[in-house]
Amino acid sequence: MKETTILGIYLPDRIKGARHTQKILSKYSCVIRSRLGTHELTEDVCSRQGLIILVLQGDKKIQEELEKELRDTGGVKVRNIFFNY
Repeated sequence: MKETTILGIYLPDRIKGARHTQKILSKYSCVIRSRLGTHELTEDVCSRQGLIILVLQGDKKIQEELEKELRDTGGVKVRNIFFNY
């Protein structure tokens, strides 16, 4: 059976937290299959809040370490969804 984890990361201040978050994501890149980052952007607004969606596969222990390290980062919220198939 194969398992895929979707990890959602909410950054309340993406400008302030981007460097540290990127460092963590680079450290665990071996389990990140894909990544999507987004923030509100209009002609008048470039929001400081951001959302990153990761698709994780591979070593479950490494995935858990990634999630823990992100959760230990102040102000970052992390949610996950698991798919088994």
